[in-house]
Amino acid sequence: MQIMNKVIVLTGAGGVLCSTLAMALAKEGHKIAVLDLRAEAANKVSKEINAFGGISMGIAANVLDKKSLEIAKKEINKTLGSIDILINGAGGNHPLGTTSNTHLMEEDLANEEDGFKTFFDLDADGIKFVFDLNFIGTLLPTQVFAKDMVGKKGCSILNISSMNAFTPLTKIPAYSGAKAAVSNFTQWLAVHFSKAGIRVNALAPGFFLTDQNRTLLTTSEGKLTPRGNTILGQTPMGRFGVPEDLVGTTKWLCSEGASFVTGVVVPIDGGFSAFSGV
Repeated sequence: MQIMNKVIVLTGAGGVLCSTLAMALAKEGHKIAVLDLRAEAANKVSKEINAFGGISMGIAANVLDKKSLEIAKKEINKTLGSIDILINGAGGNHPLGTTSNTHLMEEDLANEEDGFKTFFDLDADGIKFVFDLNFIGTLLPTQVFAKDMVGKKGCSILNISSMNAFTPLTKIPAYSGAKAAVSNFTQWLAVHFSKAGIRVNALAPGFFLTDQNRTLLTTSEGKLTPRGNTILGQTPMGRFGVPEDLVGTTKWLCSEGASFVTGVVVPIDGGFSAFSGV
């Protein structure tokens, strides 16, 4: 399963999940390009990697701006070399693409409470932002960074989908639809790149506590919200995921141990997708 001395690019790597992946891969001896919209976040992770003897560089890059990504690629090629592996970790949701309640009730149409949103109130720009961030934010980095991989051995792309792609969660139609698009795109890319020597797979994390969802799942006192309780009640392993839960599958899918694996979306969800609820 060793994939030593690869140049690996991770987008969204200033966040909790992908920063963990970046550090774990650096400890395996790979050169890591940490990309994030926020230069401070990217540099922080890169410094932590370099502090334990890893090789890394932090770069501010916008996954929705192809020119920004092309500039980043030039820096990576100059400092670290030709790119072997891409992990598309940038993504997220937006409140403007989220309903206030899980189900529409007739009386909701008369609710004039500030900030209350039914399906009919969802903002098109907010929904577009979510689709762009997750889907276009996967497509553009792939267009830019995968060019280095064509015709080389041991190259792969790993996208980040979600359990929402299998069965949409209530309240977040934009995010669920966007991640379904990422899963579909993963399969499309796997076929498209199959003759060029590039494997393409995806992780589908279940419920992990991150900066984006912590307030939805836990209270300020650290107790579970009703939504958090519902999720754990549907998760056979009875806990939220931790970033380290993603590391083993990531190493496998990026390694020669998965040399005949392409076009798969792997749930990492504590059994959530296997449980019928009864």
